[in-house]
Amino acid sequence: MAERPEDLNLPNAVITRIIKEALPDGVNISKEARSAISRAASVFVLYATSCANNFAMKGKRKTLNASDVLSAMEEMEFQRFVTPLKEALEAYRREQKGKKEASEQKKKDKDKKTDAEEPDKSRDEDNDEEEERLEEEEQNEEEEVDN
Repeated sequence: MAERPEDLNLPNAVITRIIKEALPDGVNISKEARSAISRAASVFVLYATSCANNFAMKGKRKTLNASDVLSAMEEMEFQRFVTPLKEALEAYRREQKGKKEASEQKKKDKDKKTDAEEPDKSRDEDNDEEEERLEEEEQNEEEEVDN
């Protein structure tokens, strides 16, 4: 756990970006208001985490999962956030699945490329061996002619 309450604050840059995205163009916010929103956001995150942790503990788990967070939102009476959170979670899972599939396809393509190159290498080796054999035969023929 953090030693001081200030250690639990969210980064100011993140808070500032969220505030700017939420406000219409041309609307400014004072430092005090930004600080208050930052503290409120930090308290919200801590409270949501604590509630989600209670659900994980009831399930005899040490790891919080998405269902714990969704249940915590309902317990905290933030039901209106549950649907957008579920949608964001599904989008995240689709994105991760797409990345995983792309990574697997890239690996398969790399393996295919490696497999395709290996026969070429063996052909090159066969050609090298054939050239060496021909050179030896030529040397033997020259030696025979000299004798």
